[in-house]
Amino acid sequence: MAAQLNPAAIPVGVVGLGLMGSSIVASLLMSGHTEVGIAPLPDDLEAGPRRIREQLVQCAAAGLLAATVEECLSRLTVTDRYSALRDCRLLQECVVEKIDIKKLVYRKIAAVAAPDAVITSNTSAIPISTLQQLVPTPERFLGLHWAEPAYATRFLEITCGDQTAPEHADWVFRLAHSWGKEPTLLRKDIRGFITNRLMYAVYREMLHLVEKGLVTAEDADKAFRYDAGSWMTLMGIFRRMDYTGLEDAAAVFRYWFPRLSNHTGVPLIMRRMVREQARGIHDCNGFYAYTPQDARRWEAAFAGFNHDIHRLARLYPYNPVAPVNV
Repeated sequence: MAAQLNPAAIPVGVVGLGLMGSSIVASLLMSGHTEVGIAPLPDDLEAGPRRIREQLVQCAAAGLLAATVEECLSRLTVTDRYSALRDCRLLQECVVEKIDIKKLVYRKIAAVAAPDAVITSNTSAIPISTLQQLVPTPERFLGLHWAEPAYATRFLEITCGDQTAPEHADWVFRLAHSWGKEPTLLRKDIRGFITNRLMYAVYREMLHLVEKGLVTAEDADKAFRYDAGSWMTLMGIFRRMDYTGLEDAAAVFRYWFPRLSNHTGVPLIMRRMVREQARGIHDCNGFYAYTPQDARRWEAAFAGFNHDIHRLARLYPYNPVAPVNV
């Protein structure tokens, strides 16, 4: 791989400062970029900077910052003026998954973006080949899909659309390594990308088991957490099969694949929750019952765990050639 790029020399812009957008801003500030955060919604103009500061404070407490919180924030401009994006070389759209809204945002970005700027979307649902038709330079458009919280995960999916020029995807791929990520680069615009296709297959099977009354939500979660959850961060699926034995895996596939759910509709249990407007820890009504105190504890636990697993993942980086840290 070519030498990493220097984030300090590459100004970036993020449009949309909700939970995900703020998290992306924090991650890029951690990496040394000078940054512009665009708040299309009035509420985010005030709440966005507060969230970003809180996230950077968490990162500092976890030992993830090379600079101080104030030094990071000194490289950030938060505004509702798209003209502030004029000097940015990388632009990240992170607004709601509605194509009409994204179209309006891209129009505003394109009106001020430098000719050599690369425009990206954090979408997890809309094909990149569809979105790149909404910009005047589709060859400079690609998907940049983060996991929440962006500043404390190694995950990043880079996805090319039908018209994306390979050199721009390669440039972002190189840059992503300077963010402390282990990025994947999809040359073909696969619907749902990688992570969604994998995880929703798991969601479907777990919901199927619970809906049929075969297991409880608690037991399904325990099985997933304490079996798969104990090795996934280290080795993933294919290396796990190499480790446990390919012949055994093939025998298991022959038996189990025909018995797994292939249902294509939304499970009844999810439809019922949607009708009841259940929002999980956000209104204390979901698969589990919560008190407001429980909800706050889960939010704190998730933040702490993300820092712990990020630190652990850094001890065991992906290496296709040789084992590490053994």
